[in-house]
Amino acid sequence: MNKDHTTKRYVFVTLLNVIVTIAEFLGGIFSGSLALLSDAVHNLSDVGAIVLSFVAHLIGQRNRNKRKTFGYQRAETLAAFTNGVVLIVISLVLFVEAVERFWQPSHIKGGIMLIVAIIGLVANFISMFAMHHDAKKNLNVRSTFVHMMSDALSSVAVVIGAIFIYFWNVTWLDPVLTILVSTFVLHEAYEITMKAANVLMESNPDIDLEKVNQIVLSFPKVKNIHHVHVWRYSDDYIMLDAHLNVDKNLTAGEFEVVCQKIGQELKQQLGINHINLQAECERGRNDDMIVSRGREQ
Repeated sequence: MNKDHTTKRYVFVTLLNVIVTIAEFLGGIFSGSLALLSDAVHNLSDVGAIVLSFVAHLIGQRNRNKRKTFGYQRAETLAAFTNGVVLIVISLVLFVEAVERFWQPSHIKGGIMLIVAIIGLVANFISMFAMHHDAKKNLNVRSTFVHMMSDALSSVAVVIGAIFIYFWNVTWLDPVLTILVSTFVLHEAYEITMKAANVLMESNPDIDLEKVNQIVLSFPKVKNIHHVHVWRYSDDYIMLDAHLNVDKNLTAGEFEVVCQKIGQELKQQLGINHINLQAECERGRNDDMIVSRGREQ
């Protein structure tokens, strides 16, 4: 894939979505349409996600140093968590305002709403098709394409609502659409936030510990595995730290060979690609894989 070509597509899509977002915010304010405002927030979420992801990606490429011995790859996770929390707050505010509109309806200028909604719809479809080609080759680009597709679907709903409001003055459709779009964005934001939080909390990324135990103990020279920690450091790294009980006569060279073989199996079968194993003889020989905090040494 031509990286420069892909970067240009990213820049084009980002600028286009920034323009559409500003237009929808202004259109929502002047027309009084919450549906337009909620769609603008949806677009803003994608702009924020793209920009934050790109900036975080640049930061993540920095080399490790004395202050950041793990490097900077979690910058992207921090960006995703921040973006997710902001989106949750905004979505909840829009949701509450939409509910209040049922009891206190306001006048909506359907003409302005319809024009801006159509502009947003066209721009979102252009963005979607701009990312479609590279989405087949790159997972990161595909995630952007999916975001653009969700924007296009959201815009379709807003255009339909604008048509009903403009021609038949069905104003109650505006808060209904706002609730639907806000709920959709809230769901996406929750998923992003929880995934980022799990990474930051170094949670187990759905690795079967019994399978880990089975793989490690399949090597005769390993008698027990304990003090196991499995976590996802970033999208690219799943890490494992564990203590292995081995025979006291096992040499360092022999243990290194065993570790290499264990690492190959864990990577091949479970996708764990950064492994640190510590050799012990008797200490922890009868401990479980997960040792309670009070028993850790």
